[in-house]
Amino acid sequence: MSELHEEVSELERSSATAARLFDIRRVIGGLFAVYGVIVTVAGLTASDADLRKAQGININLWTGLGMLALGLFFLVWLKLRPTVPPTAPDAHAPSDTP
Repeated sequence: MSELHEEVSELERSSATAARLFDIRRVIGGLFAVYGVIVTVAGLTASDADLRKAQGININLWTGLGMLALGLFFLVWLKLRPTVPPTAPDAHAPSDTP
């Protein structure tokens, strides 16, 4: 019985690690942060012709900064409120159902 209990505990730990690794906030935050940096760099290196096309507004710079801010928001949210693995019901506790 002890060996089975240890195996189940190991599987629970590995599934909790996988749940934290593939949290949707990490994926969204990471992608927005990476694309935000790329678009911001494109905005910083915009030519005068690019600015004239956009009526003098550096769209890439502002969009990139917005994407970067959103990505950082998701990553900070993930850091401040990490996912908590679900707790398994106690097998020795009495059940409420008949």
